[in-house]
Amino acid sequence: MTTAALDPRAGRRCHNALNTLHSTHYFSPDLGRELGAVGITDPRAVNFAARAAALGPVGAGAVTATFYNYKHDLVARHVPAVWETAAPQQVLAARLRAVDATLRRLLGEETVASPEMSEAAGLALRAAEGCTRCARPLYSAHADLPVPKAPHLAYWHAATLLREHRGDGHLAVLAAAGLDGLEALVTHTATGKGMAPKWVLSTRGWTRREWNAAADRLRGRGLIDEAGELTGAGAALRDDIERETDRLDAAPYAHLGAEGVARLTGLATAFARTALGAGAFPADLLGKA
Repeated sequence: MTTAALDPRAGRRCHNALNTLHSTHYFSPDLGRELGAVGITDPRAVNFAARAAALGPVGAGAVTATFYNYKHDLVARHVPAVWETAAPQQVLAARLRAVDATLRRLLGEETVASPEMSEAAGLALRAAEGCTRCARPLYSAHADLPVPKAPHLAYWHAATLLREHRGDGHLAVLAAAGLDGLEALVTHTATGKGMAPKWVLSTRGWTRREWNAAADRLRGRGLIDEAGELTGAGAALRDDIERETDRLDAAPYAHLGAEGVARLTGLATAFARTALGAGAFPADLLGKA
């Protein structure tokens, strides 16, 4: 461990780099292929099953609550029916096979087998030792899963733990800020860092009319303007949300220490850049349009 002071935003930067590689599998044809092999073919059912399987054969209510920004009607269309097609353990095994194929394709065999990947896996798993289970259902469910033996899969598993730990805390902060799931999406998109509306509407189950109604509610609160841009108050609220999320997510990075966080961030950033360069995400995924 290091005694150097940890920058308050260092954990966020590390998480962002880790999460980039973690998230590639949601956009990978490998995930659809592997879950299709166990009978799950609808892309939305694939998404719900892959992320929720660690919770067990839960109902729609648990998925809506833990995912936060999906329309419940869409969730209920696929959950719990998806578990009749493939049990959660089958889904988890298929998901891991998809991750293996995705990382090998995006990063290349040399990177997957590199000493840097083994080092990153060790650092990320050490950071995850600092996570806490209380009020963190998705993190806690994934923490019950075994750590894969292959370093690149262990790294992805640790990135998943750190992603869901931060995510669970983030949802609590959104709720405390008075933002429902769709309002959270609208304000995040307005920052320019969230998914573009076309992707939100095609994956989260909301209609354009519902998006516009949420925007009207936010205008009534003085958080966005007529053009859909964040006002000063809206930008301040989003900044406050991220800072409070940082505070709730500080423990794993404090546990790893400043030097470890810096090293893990560097390694994770390099992996993420390689994946991005290999076309891991749709070109129009992010933005305000």
